[in-house]
Amino acid sequence: MNSKRSIYNKLITVYILFGILSFLTVSLVSSRLLKNYLMNERVDVLNREVSMLANIYTNESRIRGISNELVYEYLKSVSIYSGCEIWAMDTAGRVIMNTSEEYRDDAPRLEVPEFDPALIRGHVIGDFYGHFDEEMLSVYAPLNIDFRVRGYLVMHYPVSRIFDSNNDILNVTYITVVIVFLLSLLIMVVFTLYVYRPLKKITFATEEYAKGNYEYKLEPSGDDEVGYLAATLGYMASEIARGEDNEKKFIANVSHDFRSPLTSIKGYLEAMIDGTIPPEMHDKYMRIVLNETERLTKLTNSLLQLNNLNVKGILLDIRDFDINPMIKRTCETFEGRCLERGITIELVLTGESMIVSGDETKIQQVIYNLLDNAIKFSFDNSTIKLETTEKNDKLFVSVKDSGVGIPRESIGLVFDRFYKTDPSRGKDKKGTGLGLAITKEIIKAHDENINVISTEGVGTEFIFTIAKSKEREGLI
Repeated sequence: MNSKRSIYNKLITVYILFGILSFLTVSLVSSRLLKNYLMNERVDVLNREVSMLANIYTNESRIRGISNELVYEYLKSVSIYSGCEIWAMDTAGRVIMNTSEEYRDDAPRLEVPEFDPALIRGHVIGDFYGHFDEEMLSVYAPLNIDFRVRGYLVMHYPVSRIFDSNNDILNVTYITVVIVFLLSLLIMVVFTLYVYRPLKKITFATEEYAKGNYEYKLEPSGDDEVGYLAATLGYMASEIARGEDNEKKFIANVSHDFRSPLTSIKGYLEAMIDGTIPPEMHDKYMRIVLNETERLTKLTNSLLQLNNLNVKGILLDIRDFDINPMIKRTCETFEGRCLERGITIELVLTGESMIVSGDETKIQQVIYNLLDNAIKFSFDNSTIKLETTEKNDKLFVSVKDSGVGIPRESIGLVFDRFYKTDPSRGKDKKGTGLGLAITKEIIKAHDENINVISTEGVGTEFIFTIAKSKEREGLI
């Protein structure tokens, strides 16, 4: 039980680790990837903008000859819109225009002699040679006038703004991860209520059943797979309990049916040996002993046959045969018993012949057992009706007696081994209680069905099916 409980603990642990790893992934991996993405995207945007500005500046200067003041005003507008500081520099590194300052022709020029476009390769991140108090992303484009580089246009964008955008996106991502985590927590709650707890109950029930407590009631929790599992397990437990009860009854019945004749045999033999039974009566009691041994032999053979049917299965010799003459021959074997008690067997057979498919010997044993059972529990001077009826591709065989009948609560048990509704009510005390059990196994082996209908004090009817032959022509 502890190992099974730890599965849930492991699931909770995995769930917590999943949440921690999700936050670490967003904080470390996703943060770095996002920062690189935003940086590269800003570099691309600034490169396009500075190249466009450089083209506009050189074209306007070459074609219209606009003044530096107008150029400054245009760059100032772009600077405010883009959030960048824009410099116009000559080839010597002197800053001619700076959008963060007012433009004057006589103003002192900021010099950046270290600026070398060949070294920075399009953009640089830093304080731009010590001229800024914070990190800047700086990109440049040459100013080509009359096919000569007259200077450079440089745009400076604060790196802190990129970090701010990165943090804003990460905050949204963190919130999304928290929401997903909470939703998954809801899934855990649903899993606990509808899966784990029912499984825990099932586990507890299996432990009770393993201890032999088959009376423990396991209530199905829903109509899903878990509920079906609980219902199946409960049904299995009831079947095992029923099987154990049947096994106990079986052992008790076997013991009783063996003990009674053995006690009689022992008693008669001891009486003959010690002289209680005089020699002139030995012949009579030896016949009684012989009958008891025959009863034991019949019981033993029936047990062996039923055991072979259950363990090895029935090896059937399926052939087409005419069931009508076989029924008549079987009825003839009971002629003596019927005459003794004034019982009549009425045959209502379909057609002159009826070709069916099955194991003739086994089917004859079924009919024999059903007739034997009907005669045993019929009233004297009554009628047993054996009738066959065609329905589609099946032949229904009915054996109906007029006798004591079967109690309603016992109808579902008549095919159990050694089951007897009331042995004292039977006219024949030589029965083994295995005939109907063998009959059902034979019918099951043919993939057919057998049913019983009974009313106490009126009689009982057994009905079984057998497949009709698919090639009746030529076999009649």
